[in-house]
Amino acid sequence: MSTEKKWILAPEPAKSLVSQLNESININPILSKILINRGVTNFEEAKTFFRPSIEDCHDPFLMKDMDIAVNRLQKAIQNNESILVFGDYDVDGSTSVAMMYSFLQNHCENLYYYIPDRYLEGYGISYQGIDYAVEKECSLIIALDCGIKAIDKIQYANENNVDFIICDHHNPGAELPEAKAILDPKRKDCKYPFKELSGCGVGFKLIQGFCIQNNIPEHHAFELLDLVAVSIASDLVSVTGENRILAFYGLERINFNPRPGIKALLKSSGLNEKITISNLVFQLGPRINAAGRIDHAHLAVKLLTAIHEDQALLIAEKVSSKNNTRKGFDQSITSEALKLIEDDHKILHAKSTVLFKETWHKGVIGIVASRCIEHYYRPTIILTESNGKATGSARSVDGFDLYNAIESCKEHLDQFGGHKHAAGLTLPIENIPQFSNAFESVVQQNITEDQLIPKVHIDSYVKIDQITDKFYSILSQMDPFGPGNMQPVFAAKDLKLISKPILLKEKHLKLEVMDKEGHHIIKAIGFGLGHLKSKLESNSNFELAFTIQENHFNGTKSLQLYLKDIRIE
Repeated sequence: MSTEKKWILAPEPAKSLVSQLNESININPILSKILINRGVTNFEEAKTFFRPSIEDCHDPFLMKDMDIAVNRLQKAIQNNESILVFGDYDVDGSTSVAMMYSFLQNHCENLYYYIPDRYLEGYGISYQGIDYAVEKECSLIIALDCGIKAIDKIQYANENNVDFIICDHHNPGAELPEAKAILDPKRKDCKYPFKELSGCGVGFKLIQGFCIQNNIPEHHAFELLDLVAVSIASDLVSVTGENRILAFYGLERINFNPRPGIKALLKSSGLNEKITISNLVFQLGPRINAAGRIDHAHLAVKLLTAIHEDQALLIAEKVSSKNNTRKGFDQSITSEALKLIEDDHKILHAKSTVLFKETWHKGVIGIVASRCIEHYYRPTIILTESNGKATGSARSVDGFDLYNAIESCKEHLDQFGGHKHAAGLTLPIENIPQFSNAFESVVQQNITEDQLIPKVHIDSYVKIDQITDKFYSILSQMDPFGPGNMQPVFAAKDLKLISKPILLKEKHLKLEVMDKEGHHIIKAIGFGLGHLKSKLESNSNFELAFTIQENHFNGTKSLQLYLKDIRIE
């Protein structure tokens, strides 16, 4: 199992800065400290942070090739060309396709969409997809959330007189494909001010650019921000800068006027309170993803483009059923993977995990990699067999560049792609031992001991009596949370247990604690912290690390601590 978590307390900002911010926006000093540590230091910055403005979105034409892309799309529509919208099979890809297809439906007649089969075609642009475009006489493909490395595939499309507009957000390789236009803020020659858009976000900028050039009211683009918000949350991109604006307005739309598909998903998920990024990450995203993991992502696009609520509800039930199947695979494969680690002395004591089993379900191996990291905190790759090859998903630990590590072993691979935190790869099955050894060697040389220790980043210590409704009200306005603006984590000490902790489902912990004076009491729940029950009962000195959330039960609302860790002396 992984080592004890290391608590890292955020730096203490200058007192003068804290008091200035307190005076200008009239909030608790603890909240001022958190804001300052997130780059919000004065009234104007606070106004931008708490009240994001859609007017602050960047001009889409600042993106390299945007003018070429908009002109090519405009030409296709004017000439009544057939257009194919192509996207990856994950949430980012599915939302991208649903968004682009929904928008273009109002502007062109001959429109199709295509998502590759995870099992038969694999990630990214596929020859089958291009053949489908040729069959449907499409002369333009708009590729979303993929394509930046598809050099051979784009060449094949060019030979078949099919133009490509690529909307991607992944790291480019040394060579770019010969597409008609390549929109990717991570291009070295792209001066777009914000580099962390999701694939759906890049597609949105194309739609925004098209609206601007054709004098189409921009609300036609902004109506699609619910899908952009789902992609931002599920793809775990930074929720700062332009993404914060897009997510803020997307969440507003989800909460007040969701499209039928999202409304149906919310209903099938049992969600009826205010929807946050967290709900998108843990409830909606996995359901949308499950369609492509267990069956085919066409089902997700069908749901997200549904016009009638009755139709959307029927599809949402199917998608939720796929998600239940996915959970079963996830649990059984995770158990198998953990046992493989425990039973192999070499793997157990390695700095990385690389596991292969040909029968594992390809649709859940990324989730399994994340689950393994919860137990053995180190870079992890889970591989299975698909079309005679080993194909896998990789996940990293905080601070370690996974993409660079995999790139260092590329001589053993057929293909790979991704970013610092997550990646996908394909290789000949016979290459697994050499790749595994090479990857372990690279990790050993580059990872630090500190990076192998899981961290709890704490924004501030608080006293229980400071956790009030007003405190929580301002805290919740810091949403949307996510990478770059994580939900604040607090720590508290000098606490007493009111009664013995309760163990739920053999793995979760329920507590009721009070301050040492006995004046203030609050409930807490620690998911996955059940193993600390006996230790907590026998020690009076403990500290809690937690987020604060509103608990809804039997029509009443109360504040509750969601425990991240318990430090017992």
